[in-house]
Amino acid sequence: MKFNAGVINAISAAALFGLSTPLAKIFIGEIKPFMLAGLLYAGSGFGLLIVIILKKILNLNPGGAEAPLKRRDWPWLIGATFFGGFLGPIFLVFGLSNSQASTASLLLNLEGVFTALIAWFVFMENFDKRIAAGMLLITAGSAALSWEGNAVFMSLTGPLAIVIACLSWAIDNNLTKKISGGDPFHIASIKGLIAGSTNLLISFFILNISFPQYSVMLKSFVVGFFGYGLSLVMFVLALRHIGTSRTGAYFSMAPFFGSIASILIFRENLTAAFCAAFLLMAAGVYCHLSEDHEHGHEHEYIRHEHLHTHDDMHHEHEHEESQGANCAAAHTHVHEHHSVFHTHFHYPDIHHEHEHAK
Repeated sequence: MKFNAGVINAISAAALFGLSTPLAKIFIGEIKPFMLAGLLYAGSGFGLLIVIILKKILNLNPGGAEAPLKRRDWPWLIGATFFGGFLGPIFLVFGLSNSQASTASLLLNLEGVFTALIAWFVFMENFDKRIAAGMLLITAGSAALSWEGNAVFMSLTGPLAIVIACLSWAIDNNLTKKISGGDPFHIASIKGLIAGSTNLLISFFILNISFPQYSVMLKSFVVGFFGYGLSLVMFVLALRHIGTSRTGAYFSMAPFFGSIASILIFRENLTAAFCAAFLLMAAGVYCHLSEDHEHGHEHEYIRHEHLHTHDDMHHEHEHEESQGANCAAAHTHVHEHHSVFHTHFHYPDIHHEHEHAK
């Protein structure tokens, strides 16, 4: 079993996002679903922006300062926010309005599948039969939770729009991996602000939905900060350490954590579907945690910047005087990785994006 920072962050991101679902149900009677989505996203964006400002004013950087976003990062970030924060919500609202709820719930499980497929076959992220099986088991468990036994496709228009929304979020996830070495608070805040603005503008100007009372807005902001904002921060950190497909697979467990919260908060009954989902997801997580990806591989020369320590074989570089002498604590600076060939267990993280023999 291999629990590293990436695995822990991915599962934590899924837990926070999953827990936000039953909490958001509390507001459903007072806020229309699409307006609620906008407030949750906005809460994440504004909440993280406040954290960023406070960290700068108080000079607080627990765990070390993260690397700032560079000019070359912005095309990836703009692409990610366009697909995930703009295109995805638009297709989702159209799909939900033209599909049955049970059908939509099942189709939303495709995000994790599309995320993995794009990572594997477009960005050539490594996977094997064990990882693929784990992805399928976790997705099957998520589908079991959302299955109501009466999914009906009366028209292809609505379901197709939901599929496009899932594809948009999958592209978002893969593009975000490209900038996951940057400050996750900045990335998550920007994406939350754009997604929140998009959803709120659609709600107010297109769907003619009025804003709720301030007290309800404040509560939804708080839920959004934890369930969407901090969750996305951890998701970005997971992308950095274990790659896109594995992060997407662990994040697909979010409905399971939501079901646990529903049982504990709303006293919902323990169902056969929940038990089946638990067994399927547990088997899928085991497949991922028990992988043993070790082989000889060559690192090409890399020059980049991200938060790191010197306790691993990839960061044994020396510091210049201007960079300080303290190497024990986590720190950020531009550093080089020279070409090297070696063998060890590794994930497809930001240092291991090499190709594999067929």
